[in-house]
Amino acid sequence: MTALEEAAARLWAAAETSTPCAPVRDLLAADDVDAAYAVQQRNIDRAVAERGWRVCGRKIGLTNPAVQAQLGVDRPDFGTLFAELAHGDGQEVPIGTLLQPRIEAEVALVLDDDLDLGTHTVADVIAATGFLLPVLEIVDSRVADWDITFVDTVADNASSGRFVLGTVPIGLDVDLAQVTMRLSVNGAERSIGGGAACLGNPLFAARWLADTMCRLGTPLVAGDIILTGALGPMVPIDAGDRVEAGIEGVGRVGTRFSASS
Repeated sequence: MTALEEAAARLWAAAETSTPCAPVRDLLAADDVDAAYAVQQRNIDRAVAERGWRVCGRKIGLTNPAVQAQLGVDRPDFGTLFAELAHGDGQEVPIGTLLQPRIEAEVALVLDDDLDLGTHTVADVIAATGFLLPVLEIVDSRVADWDITFVDTVADNASSGRFVLGTVPIGLDVDLAQVTMRLSVNGAERSIGGGAACLGNPLFAARWLADTMCRLGTPLVAGDIILTGALGPMVPIDAGDRVEAGIEGVGRVGTRFSASS
């Protein structure tokens, strides 16, 4: 078994058994981002082939400069979204399917057109966007105690878990750099942030993703959901928690975490 195969198998087993694993950086060079993405892709392909899951978009992570500094990187990363892990506003999320969940609020773009131009402008992103939705991203790590470096989180599908989409679409006529976000857990405010925390503007994050996916030969396509990145600090969650978030000009979204799997 190659190092890439072993890393992918370690992360897959952690998810299947609900048992967090050791980091995979012992199998990958600390700066080998390409290898980490290769590990991620192995498990994406396996989920499609063995579970029958459908890819429905991408998520962007590490958009906050402070978080980048913590991991010693100067770039965001991305992961893959599956339709089977999506929920709508107000629906319960089965917390038993998650290992070490945390939650954050973001702006989601839903594309009307492909972004396959190679190099994109913000205007290209705006023109391709059909509508916006508020979203709660439930991040999760298969690595025990969130003991991750950049290659660990990239290999682990950018620490993707599940996501909850708002159900009232709006047009892109809001200044996303200036929006404010407030997230509460069981009625208590736990996270505050704004659009500028997401690479300066969530549209800038989406442009980075569009260019990156083109370089990899897998451009974003019409219908894709793009989670553009956290607007504030992520918050740990437990069974029974009720989470609500409001993003000025974009809308509100909420969920409750059940104890079932």
